[in-house]
Amino acid sequence: MPIINAQSEAFLQKYLDNASPTGFESSGQQLWLEYIKPYIDEWQVDQYGTAYGVINPGKEYRVVIEGHADEISWFVHYISDDGFIHVIRNGGSDHLIAPSKRVNIHTRKNGIVRGVFGWPAIHTRHGEDAKLTPKINNIFIDVGAENKKEALEMGIHVGAVITFDDPLEILNEQYYVGRALDNRMGGFCIAEVARLIHEQKIDLPYSLYIVNSVQEEVGLRGAEMITQSIKPNVAIVTDVTHDTHTPMIDKKKHGDVKTGNGPTVTYAPAVHNKLLNLIIDTAEEKEIPLQLEASSRRTGTDTDAFAYSNGGVPSALISLPLRYMHTTVEMAHRKDVEAVIQLIFETLQRIENDHNFKYF
Repeated sequence: MPIINAQSEAFLQKYLDNASPTGFESSGQQLWLEYIKPYIDEWQVDQYGTAYGVINPGKEYRVVIEGHADEISWFVHYISDDGFIHVIRNGGSDHLIAPSKRVNIHTRKNGIVRGVFGWPAIHTRHGEDAKLTPKINNIFIDVGAENKKEALEMGIHVGAVITFDDPLEILNEQYYVGRALDNRMGGFCIAEVARLIHEQKIDLPYSLYIVNSVQEEVGLRGAEMITQSIKPNVAIVTDVTHDTHTPMIDKKKHGDVKTGNGPTVTYAPAVHNKLLNLIIDTAEEKEIPLQLEASSRRTGTDTDAFAYSNGGVPSALISLPLRYMHTTVEMAHRKDVEAVIQLIFETLQRIENDHNFKYF
């Protein structure tokens, strides 16, 4: 029986189609909270927007499952005299994919202003111009303004955040395709875990915090803040990782991971070995497909923020394989999404108040 039901998928569509750029996650967080409220006992939002629900509150032992809510985007950086918009990144936005993309400019007073990333037509690029490639200093947005004054009258201003306009699609009934699967798909997975715990009436011996953090894309900032507030005893973080079986990716450099073969777990200094072994044992016993990765220094995910907080928090990372990360056609296999949900759900039932995560 599929783990993801029709109601869940309807929420996922709405959640992913909504814009939630770094630093401006509020509307997405409201959608997420409204979805999980029937499955939790209480909830909170911190000063910068990280939202969490709690199941079985008030216990001394606190376990976190976490994803991050923000998506990459752009900022208006400069408006030229002839009304074209030049940008800087908000997070790890890819300038190579920008030309010909439609965008939403989120203004402070006038709502959304539509625009496009323009690019010189192929007919105009000859000789040295034929080598022209998109760079952060030459991409630009056209809003149809005659000049800077007209652009300003539209409500466009320096600092306005810009997002791509690409809705979620299910490709060939197998792949979720769209922007911001990194990592609102993680937020979806932990919300589904909360739903399963509620529907199956699982009695946990600890307080479970379902955390959707902000500002991961600019340095794990939301996780850094919320871990100091919750002070968890254990943290299981979910994020995305690269499918290395698409063209032009070197497996010797980036590891051997394939969509459809299950989530990954990562060996890394920040990952607690005993918690990692518990997750791997759970996957083996429940016959959940699992792939392995290694990170030599840092995972680059909120795992690092939780692990090195509060004197050290046993933490582990479960990742969803993703194709074309930080593009508008990120792809995740439906089977992998369900496996992430199942693996977290089953692992939580093996953690106890007195579970020994001491180093030796």
